[in-house]
Amino acid sequence: MQIFPSIICSDILNLQKTLQTLDSVCDGYHIDVMDDHFVPNLTIGPDFVNAITRKTALPSHVHLMVDNPKNWCDRLNLKKIDTLTFHIEAVSSYDELLDLVDKIRNKGWKKGLALNPNTPPPEYPVLQCFDQIIIMSVNPGFSGQKFIPEVVEKIKNLVNIKKRYFSDLQIAVDGGIDKQNMKMLIDLGVDVFCVGSAVFAAQDPRQALEELYNL
Repeated sequence: MQIFPSIICSDILNLQKTLQTLDSVCDGYHIDVMDDHFVPNLTIGPDFVNAITRKTALPSHVHLMVDNPKNWCDRLNLKKIDTLTFHIEAVSSYDELLDLVDKIRNKGWKKGLALNPNTPPPEYPVLQCFDQIIIMSVNPGFSGQKFIPEVVEKIKNLVNIKKRYFSDLQIAVDGGIDKQNMKMLIDLGVDVFCVGSAVFAAQDPRQALEELYNL
């Protein structure tokens, strides 16, 4: 089980302090990129993403919630251990998906695919292209939302598919994660948790993160 705190929920103006506080505890960082088109919110651009990834030796998961994710590939300068994730809803065809996968692979980064809450699991030919599948458990765009319980069946389905066909595929869940639902998701077999408010809304983010690891 791995935990990737969501940087966008932190005190972004004191990023160095956040990284110094959490680097020795967490597995890496989750970085949300929103363009105010694919989702109704605007966060950070490629230069800021690159600056964040250079500040830590840990892996970063860069989560593109954007239209035209292909346009971002040449503007990012990630580490080889980093993952670039795009939404299946942001591509219009299987060929476009494969083209984007090839572009990420040629950069030497890990490949991630995100699914909105109402999007069904993709078929085998799509799943085999990726290192990680992120299941959104809130509607993307804003932090602090409640976990959508209806996604649990999709999580179970994908975990079962992983166990049967893709042992190296990571199943991640992003949105509304807290102590209660995280314990349940660990028991289901989820590999990676993208956690925002449960860490950064706490008075002591490091302690809150340690408590999640101890579930």
